[in-house]
Parts: sequence; C-alpha cells; structure tokens
Amino acid sequence: MSKQTSISAEFLKGLWEQSPTLRQLLGLCPTLAVTTAAANGVGMGLATAFVLVCASLMISLVRKLVPGQVRIATYVVVVAAFVTVVDLTMKAKFPAMSKSLGAFIPLIVVNCIILGRAEAFASKNGPFRSVVDALGMGVGFTAALTFLGGVREILGNGSLFGVAVMPADYDPWIVMILPAGGFFALGLTLGAANIINRWREQSALRAARVASAAKEA
Repeated sequence: MSKQTSISAEFLKGLWEQSPTLRQLLGLCPTLAVTTAAANGVGMGLATAFVLVCASLMISLVRKLVPGQVRIATYVVVVAAFVTVVDLTMKAKFPAMSKSLGAFIPLIVVNCIILGRAEAFASKNGPFRSVVDALGMGVGFTAALTFLGGVREILGNGSLFGVAVMPADYDPWIVMILPAGGFFALGLTLGAANIINRWREQSALRAARVASAAKEA
C-alpha cells in the first residue's frame, strides 16, 4: 500500500469503517441529547472535531515527553484547554448555538471519542497521521450527528435547518424531538448501518470466491 493510499485510508476509516457513532458507539450522550435539530448536530460535531484535531496534534507532539503514569491526566488537561477555547468562542460568536448545546460543549472534555483517539492513535503516531485520523473521526462524528438531527427535525418539526420541508398539513411526530425519539432514530440508524455492513461483507466474500474460481480455472 502506498503512503498516499495509507493516509487516505486513515481519513476515510472515520467516515464509515470506524465511525465513532455508527461502529464504535462512542459519544452517544451528546448524540442522543443534542440531535433534536440538524443545526445542533453540525454545531456539536464541528466543536468536537476542532477539539479532537487540536488535541491529537498536541498529544502527538508531546507523546515522548509525557511519563506513562500521568499520560491520561495530561490528555485531559490538553483536551480541557481546547474545550475552553471552543466554549468561550461559541459564547462570544454564536450565543444561540451555545445556549442550545448547553453543558454538552464543556463535557467534550470527557467525550470518549477524544480520549479514545488520544490513547489509541495520537500517543503512538506522528503529528500528521494523528491529525488526519482525528479529522476523519471528527467528520464522521459530525456527519452522523447531522444526519440524526436532520431526521429528527424533519419528522418532529417538519423542517430542516429551520426551513419547512414538509407539506403545510403535515402533523409533526413530536416524539422525535423528545428523548425517546433520539433512541428510536439512533436504533434504526444503527440497524441500517449493520445491514449495509453485512451486505458489503457478503459482496466482498462473493467477489473473492468468484476471483478464486476464475484463477483456478
């Protein structure tokens, strides 16, 4: 595998194969709590992605300087610094979004995605690969939150990003913007993702069998 292909794979794995939400089931608390609207999903996803990229870069740079006994505490301090930047920036520039997301912005400090990538990847790889990995995971997380928020907003409010997309006589499913709707939408999304993955695995297996049969012939 070429270096370019390898770098591409590092980014693309976060979009599907190792999607934080759909495959690793990480960060489900904000996923369920803030996805009542597509805009919330975008805001939470981008905030998390920014912290993830910056923290991964910093942790990768200092990974050889931090004693193993205090590495987790160091990771938390690094993450907390970037979360503070995001929190204060959103309060100053995007007050409505900050109010909508509430405590879930400060809680990025303990998001399993951030600490998980720091421990599993950034602490073992160079800065460039760590940033690419973090960027892929951040984009995958943002896409999942935006999709779930869009589905819940359309069904629960008849709108998407605040713009009406359903007929005037549409009767909104209020449950979709309630906590139960979050579990319902996430469960169906995970089920669909598992079906797609199973279909891809079976297709790859069939292709391998055909190739093997053709080679033997």
